[in-house]
Amino acid sequence: MRSFLGWTISIIIIGLIIYFLFATVYTYSDGNRAGRLIKFSHKGYVFKTYEGELNLGGINTTNGGILINNMWQFSVADKTVGDSLSKLEGKDVTLHYKEKIYAFPWRGDSKYIVDRVVEVR
Repeated sequence: MRSFLGWTISIIIIGLIIYFLFATVYTYSDGNRAGRLIKFSHKGYVFKTYEGELNLGGINTTNGGILINNMWQFSVADKTVGDSLSKLEGKDVTLHYKEKIYAFPWRGDSKYIVDRVVEVR
């Protein structure tokens, strides 16, 4: 009975470790988003992370074609990318991102992690 319990606990722990590694390392999708960088900040109580919002723009066709704000929230893990983005607030940018499965506190509030600025217009 003890041997069975030991093996069961070991398998559960190994499974949790594999799942945690998968959730932190695996990239679900990646791509670019373009828009105006509206907000960018360095915040957090325990884990200080860079957080931003990009206004993607858009037109709402259901209400007679009025302009709406389509905001996209993202996080930045790299300090050099964060420093460069803080200088671009209010400008049109294209950002390359990786979408992770979960948002972990040490990585940011969003599951979209920006890893580089592709273009500034």
